[in-house]
Amino acid sequence: MLDFKIINLENLEESLRNYGKHKPFDHCVIDNFFDIDFANKLEDEFPDYDDDSWYIYDNPLENKKALNNWNMFPQNTYLALLTLNSNKFISILKKSITKILFSDSGLHGGGWHIHGKGGNLNPHLDYSIHPKCGLQRKLNLIIYLSRNLNPSKHKGHLGFWSNDDIDKQPKDLVKEIAPIFNRAVLFDTTQNSWHGFSQPLNVQDGIYRKSLAIYYLTLPTAKQDNMRAIYAPRDNQKHNKKILEIIEKRKDVHGSSEVYKIK
Repeated sequence: MLDFKIINLENLEESLRNYGKHKPFDHCVIDNFFDIDFANKLEDEFPDYDDDSWYIYDNPLENKKALNNWNMFPQNTYLALLTLNSNKFISILKKSITKILFSDSGLHGGGWHIHGKGGNLNPHLDYSIHPKCGLQRKLNLIIYLSRNLNPSKHKGHLGFWSNDDIDKQPKDLVKEIAPIFNRAVLFDTTQNSWHGFSQPLNVQDGIYRKSLAIYYLTLPTAKQDNMRAIYAPRDNQKHNKKILEIIEKRKDVHGSSEVYKIK
C-alpha cells in the first residue's frame, strides 16, 4: 500500500503555486520534499559508488553513474518511486501544470543517479521522444539525497540557461540551484530547457552527489523528434573538434552508445 506520508504534500503544493513564475523556463524548487527520516533511509540505500551494478557515463560531456533497474531497489527506494509514479501523485501535478501527463514506470533515464570526484554534466536538452513508447518527455523531477555534500564547498549546482534562438545553444546562465539534501526540483523539459552542472563537482573520494530522477510524459507535438539528449560544449570546449564530434555522436540514436555508456 502506498503511503503518502513519506512526501511533504503541503510543501509540494505550496511550491507548485509558484510553478511557471520564474525564468528561464517553468520550474519550482521544493525543500524538505520527503519526510526527513524517510529521506535518510533513501540515501542509505544507494549502492556504493564502486558497485558493479552502476551504468557508467564517462566522457567529456558527462561523468556520472546511474541505475534504473527496479529489481535492484531496496524497500524504501522502491516505495518512493512507486509513489512518485502513482496516479495520485500525478494528479497533483496535472492539477497545477498540465491535464495530460503520464508516468514512465520504466524509469528510462531515471532512477538512482550518483556523481563522484570529477562529476560533470554539460548543459544539455533532455531527449524529447521516448524511444520505447513514443510519448514526449514533459517534466523532470530530481530529489537530492546527499547529507554530507556541502554545496558552497563542493559545488555541483544545477544550472538553468536561457536559449539562443539563433544558434540553438545555451546562452546565459540564469539560475543556479544548490543540491541541498532532501531538496527537489521540478522543471519543464519542452521549453528549450538547457540544464546541467553550472560548474563541475569538487569533491574528494567518499562524498557523492546522489539523486533520484523521475520523468513524466505527455502527448508528442509535431516539432519534437529528438530521441537522444543534445549536449552543448562549455566555453573552453567550443573549438575542440573531438568534443564536437562526441556531441554529434551523443545525440545520434545509433552512435550514442560509442561515447556515453560503459557497463
